[in-house]
Amino acid sequence: MRVVVMGVSGSGKSSFGAALAEALSLPFADADAFHPAGNIAKMQAGIPLTDADRWPWLDALGAWLAAQPGVVACSALRRAYRDRLREAAPGLRLIYLEGAPDLIAARQAARPGHFMPASLMDSQFATLEPPGADESPLVLDVTEPLESLIARAKESL
Repeated sequence: MRVVVMGVSGSGKSSFGAALAEALSLPFADADAFHPAGNIAKMQAGIPLTDADRWPWLDALGAWLAAQPGVVACSALRRAYRDRLREAAPGLRLIYLEGAPDLIAARQAARPGHFMPASLMDSQFATLEPPGADESPLVLDVTEPLESLIARAKESL
């Protein structure tokens, strides 16, 4: 099984993805670890990434997913990004962590030291293309407790 946990920065992708991977006895990868130094420097400077910045990053994530079953926490904000991951790893399952901007802003403010500054939150929501029904996503509300979200994901997967 190959799973991408998607959502804007601060939605809980890494925490949820790591917990889900553990519950499913699968490897976990955080997409942040796949960003080249140039991407991280841009984000730290408050500069949104372009698609040209993202393609090599997405290709590295797709290669990881194609190589083994696992769970990846990745923003995958646009349909084109998810399509690129699906090209590399057909049969990919998608979990979308959905939350209101004010809640996400509060979560981001509580994450000091992360390279994604809260100032980029607006660009995250502007870029976000929620997955369509044809992508068969499991949509989870991030206001629910983590244990409840994991249980729902396990049932769905």
